[in-house]
Amino acid sequence: MERTGKIQVYTGDGKGKSTAAVGQAIRALGHRHRVLLVQFLKGRPSGEVKVLEGMENVTVERFGSSKFVCGSPTPEDIELAKEGFGKAREAVLSGGYDLVILDEINLLVDYKMLDVEEVIKLIKERPKGIELILTGRNAHPRIVEAADLVSEVRAVKHYYKEGVEARPGVEY
Repeated sequence: MERTGKIQVYTGDGKGKSTAAVGQAIRALGHRHRVLLVQFLKGRPSGEVKVLEGMENVTVERFGSSKFVCGSPTPEDIELAKEGFGKAREAVLSGGYDLVILDEINLLVDYKMLDVEEVIKLIKERPKGIELILTGRNAHPRIVEAADLVSEVRAVKHYYKEGVEARPGVEY
């Protein structure tokens, strides 16, 4: 059976978008697919990334500074984002992967670090069999329109509002 790759988007203000994408990666790896996870805006590796980095058929690339970016990217953040997108684009167009996850790419567009047209162009130019997952809050309407599947993760209640900080093994 010929594989036809789809475009999946995980967006919204709730917790679990990146984790959902990593779950898709694990599912793909279980079928011996080749996976690329490109993380933007995240400087420290999460627990999922630490596990994935030790597995066969998966490549993890991180393009983020050591600090959390929240709406005000520095020139270094912008440079890392552009470098990461360039490498992700090369990897997607190479056809060397079955699944490519662009983690937090929606925020790159939302923060004006990357033009939405660049992402749309990549979606249109990707080889036919590549599954592409885009995560992050505030997915641009053009990306939502181009997607085959869009899941919105909505925060109903979150302990951050009670002052609980990010915990290793739970939030990262």
